Amino acid sequence: MSDTADARRHVAECGRRMLADGLVLGTAGNVSVRVGELVAVSPSGMAYDRIEPQDVAVVDLAGTLVDGPHAPSSETPMHLDVYASTGANAVVHHHGLHSAAVSTVLDELPSLHYYVTALGGPVRVARYATYGTPELARSVHVALEGRTAALMQNHGAVAYGDTLEAAYDRARLLEWLCALHVTANGIGSPRVLTGDELAAVARRRTEVPA
Repeated sequence: MSDTADARRHVAECGRRMLADGLVLGTAGNVSVRVGELVAVSPSGMAYDRIEPQDVAVVDLAGTLVDGPHAPSSETPMHLDVYASTGANAVVHHHGLHSAAVSTVLDELPSLHYYVTALGGPVRVARYATYGTPELARSVHVALEGRTAALMQNHGAVAYGDTLEAAYDRARLLEWLCALHVTANGIGSPRVLTGDELAAVARRRTEVPA
């Protein structure tokens, strides 16, 4: 139970961090941490500055609530699909302004910076589906193949990692990459890195970590 208690505390703290970093407004977005066969996930419909560890929902891998006074986030099916299909231990979903904006106009985020290699390559945009539905979970599943982050059409962004810190860093990096795209296109027509150039960066990372 101590591991679950720690996970609930981390979820609550991460929600406040997203709010402070401007990645969410109100009750948008959600965070989860896996602990064995259980997942601590943001409660549905609660403002992040009001969420305490005891408010965080705990569900099993089928999505059944096993602890907590509130219903789990409506996006729990998406989180559970990520856990089922990857080795993730944490998932972060946010509605950062630049991520949401880019998701409305692109099918894939162009590789304007080699940082995309930290997310597995060019970031895909998951096809739109109503929030909280199995259809959205499936769409995100496809977009995440071979990646650790994705945009969600007309919605926001999602990232996962071995730890909550890693998932959050990737979520913030994706927002930065989207901000770069918006800024560069406001100046002119940005140059896009080629597949060969990205492959060279990936090789370089194995030799000299960034």
